[in-house]
Amino acid sequence: MEKRTLGAGGLEAAAIGFGCMGLSHGYGMKVEDEHGIEVIRRAVDLGVTFFDTAQVYGPFLNEELVGKALAPVRDQVAIATKFGFDFEGTRESGLNSTPAYIRQTVDASLQRLGVEKIDLLYQHRVDPDVPIEDVAGTVKELIEAGKVGHFGLSEAGVATIRRAHAVQPVAALQSEYSLWWREPEAEILPTLKELGIGLVPFSPLGKGLLTGAVDSSTSFAEGDVRASLPRYSEQSRAAGAQLVDLATSIAERKDVTPAQVALAWLLAQQPWIVPIPGTTKIHRLEENVGAAAVELNGDELEQLTEQSALIDTTAPRYPEKMQKWIDR
Repeated sequence: MEKRTLGAGGLEAAAIGFGCMGLSHGYGMKVEDEHGIEVIRRAVDLGVTFFDTAQVYGPFLNEELVGKALAPVRDQVAIATKFGFDFEGTRESGLNSTPAYIRQTVDASLQRLGVEKIDLLYQHRVDPDVPIEDVAGTVKELIEAGKVGHFGLSEAGVATIRRAHAVQPVAALQSEYSLWWREPEAEILPTLKELGIGLVPFSPLGKGLLTGAVDSSTSFAEGDVRASLPRYSEQSRAAGAQLVDLATSIAERKDVTPAQVALAWLLAQQPWIVPIPGTTKIHRLEENVGAAAVELNGDELEQLTEQSALIDTTAPRYPEKMQKWIDR
């Protein structure tokens, strides 16, 4: 698979990464460890070199699973995890990026992952009560101590990115970006290009919507986070139908799938974008990885971009409490 570079520090990753969250968190019941390990190791066999987890997934269960699965191939892959949520219940915001708490929870992540160094460490959400300079400075110290390789931010706004980058170079920003959600194009992408920061889009398939497997008639299972997201109401899902129809039409002509078309569109936007689709199914994993070989011509890219622009994006992405965690 094609290799891409995230940030000026040279963090290398295959063009398609793997988001591990859904194996333990967010979409209903977690999978058995044996199956999760099988999926992750199959991803390695397919050429995936970049694996994404976080402390809050589980909480903690996902880091443990990822650590077990990747232990035999540790020298072949990059592992990203995230800090920033308050697990002690002492913060009204639900966030905690104080320097002492960062150090404490990163040490715990290292133990759960079974590694000496975290390749990419993200602040999961910007903590409004802690200056980003203090956060970046703390991660810089962890990098100097050999516990962390590269610094990342998640769902951070332009001002925060610039302030953090001035203290410790940011290798990657993780934020939602896809044909279903293109807000980052306005300010985020130009800033990342200027500063030499990579983008790691989560939900690159619109949480299933762009695969064609989720439509206005879909019922979400208990524990599935999409049931609580305003952008996944029945009405909002129906609004994306024409985009999915177009992706399906292009896919049929190329003998690929709508999901592969959606991922190929994303890869074509910039050479420093590494999407991290997640799945619990081996055949979907193979499908996602296969998107790296799909090439869209100029007309197809333009058609998808134009149809995507017609989607109403006024519905919030998250419930009110979670929406507050998005930095502007």
